[in-house]
Parts: sequence; C-alpha cells; structure tokens
Amino acid sequence: MKATSLRARVRAEMIDEIKEIARQQLATEGANLSLRAVARDLGMVSSAVYRYFASRDDLLTALILDAYNALGSTVEQAEAQVPREALHARWMAMCTAVRTWAVAHPHEYALIYGSPVPGYRAPQDTVAAATRAATVLGTIVQDGFVSGAIPDNDDPLPGPEVERDIRRISEAIAPDAPLRVVARALSAWVMLFGQVSFEIFGQLQNTVTTPAAFFDHQMQAQARYIGIPMTKP
Repeated sequence: MKATSLRARVRAEMIDEIKEIARQQLATEGANLSLRAVARDLGMVSSAVYRYFASRDDLLTALILDAYNALGSTVEQAEAQVPREALHARWMAMCTAVRTWAVAHPHEYALIYGSPVPGYRAPQDTVAAATRAATVLGTIVQDGFVSGAIPDNDDPLPGPEVERDIRRISEAIAPDAPLRVVARALSAWVMLFGQVSFEIFGQLQNTVTTPAAFFDHQMQAQARYIGIPMTKP
C-alpha cells in the first residue's frame, strides 16, 4: 500500500513538472508544444514523457483543463465573497476576477481564448471546466431576475436558430430568466472577454493608457445593458 502511494505521488509530481515545463514553452512558443522539447528541458528521453502523456494533444488538454479550472476557481471565489443581494458588486467582482487572472496568466489565457491550435480538437471532458466561469454569470442573472432586480423588456428576440442556442444556454445556467435577459447577459459576456482579449493581445496599446479604469467603465456599462441595478433594490 505504501509503495503504491509512493508511486502515485511520484507520478503526480512528474506530471506537474511536465506541465510546468510545457507552460514555460507556452510563453516562448505559444501553443506549438513539442513533447520532445519538453523532454529535453526536463533532461529526459522523449519516450519517458510518453509514459505520462501519450501525445501532444493529451498534454494540451491537461493544460487547457488546468487553465479553465484556474480561471473558474478565481471567478467563483471572488464572486462568492460578495453578499448575494449585491448583484452589481457580484457582476463587477466576476469581471475583475476574469481580467486579473488573464493579466497574471496571459499565455494560459491565450491557450484557451486565443487562436485555435492547428490540428487540435478539445475533447468533451473540457466542457465542464470551460463553463465554470459562465455558470457564475448565470447565477447572477438567475438571482437578479427571480428577485425582481433585473427586469425583462421588449427587446426583439433573435431568429429561430439563435433563439435555440440561447434557450439551450439559458436552461443550463439561468433556467428561470427570460430569453431576452439571457441574450443581453451573453452579449455582455462576449464584451467582457473581448475587452480582456484586446488588452492581453496588445490591441489597446497607444490607445488606452489606463486599461484597468477603462475596463471598469466598460463593465459598468455592460451591467446597465443587462439590467443589473447599481444598488440593492
């Protein structure tokens, strides 16, 4: 039993070390990972790395899962610290957590929200991790509508194809909120990550000199668009 536990611990430590070297490669090579290069930096033969990750795609999947879970955990923890009735503060805490994590981990952010990796197809088991942050958004919208703080309105609904997508998303993250409210929240969600991506990928250089303040201003505007009140109703 002890020998088995020791082997499991050594294996887990080696997997962590491989992933750490791979993250360092993300900073210099982007998502163009090579198991041979990882093995070289570890001082191992490449066949030894294959005992832990059968392919480059397996290693990429592990890094993607780690990144999504790290972002999700950061968002969940930040939003959970805010009183439930303070919808606006919950929204801003969530948005700020996304930006803070992305600025601190730009290469991991690029891995999950940048250009797709050529030849890589993410497996289904990445979905749960990828939706952790969006689930927090859904909780805010759900709580806001059920409490009467976020109103419905007469925005025109999208066409049938888009409506089906919004309905499916709504059923997953905010089942009691009207489709119009969920549609506004999804638009704001896209704006959130678009704003972060512009900053991370250098699109605001020589244009915005105070990105944090600009980000806050934009997210305040998105809160108004969703219908989140500035103060507790």
